[in-house]
Amino acid sequence: MINLQELTAFFGWMLLINVCLLFVAFFMILFFKNIMIKFHKKFFDIEEEDLKRFYFEFLLKYNVLVIVFNLTPYIVLRLMA
Repeated sequence: MINLQELTAFFGWMLLINVCLLFVAFFMILFFKNIMIKFHKKFFDIEEEDLKRFYFEFLLKYNVLVIVFNLTPYIVLRLMA
């Protein structure tokens, strides 16, 4: 059986990993946007304006998912301890 401290540690590490992935995705879109647009445009036949909107929506949705499924449970578990 998993105890409260192990569960808190699990959510803490999960939060750290997902925030790092979020920053990597943000910096890739920020610094390598032209390369990524060229790649996705070639393989998926999507217009450049649609890709820019998609990148923004991706970051927004990923951020919300990290907050809801990682940060909120971590804060609640820390408050319970």
